[in-house]
Amino acid sequence: MAWMYILECNDGSYYVGSTTDMERRLWEHNQGEGSKYTARCRPVKLVFAAEFASIAEAFAAEKRVQGWRREKREALIRGDYEALPELARKKWPSHRPATLVE
Repeated sequence: MAWMYILECNDGSYYVGSTTDMERRLWEHNQGEGSKYTARCRPVKLVFAAEFASIAEAFAAEKRVQGWRREKREALIRGDYEALPELARKKWPSHRPATLVE
């Protein structure tokens, strides 16, 4: 079995990873051995984990979630799966058409 997980860092940021040993990996992150990023913002706490049949599947999920905006990650963390499709839509800035001045 393998896991895709999300950690909340002490600065409020999120870290997304994958592993085959969740307990060991969380311990490594909190010892400063997990990654350079989490070493700078310890302690971290596990806020989401999903189990997969293989590390390849967990890693693919990790890469997908790493590309998500914060609000979409937070919907996943709180289990609001119905919100995910809407949060996947791109938010384009609203621009007014330019007007010509004569």
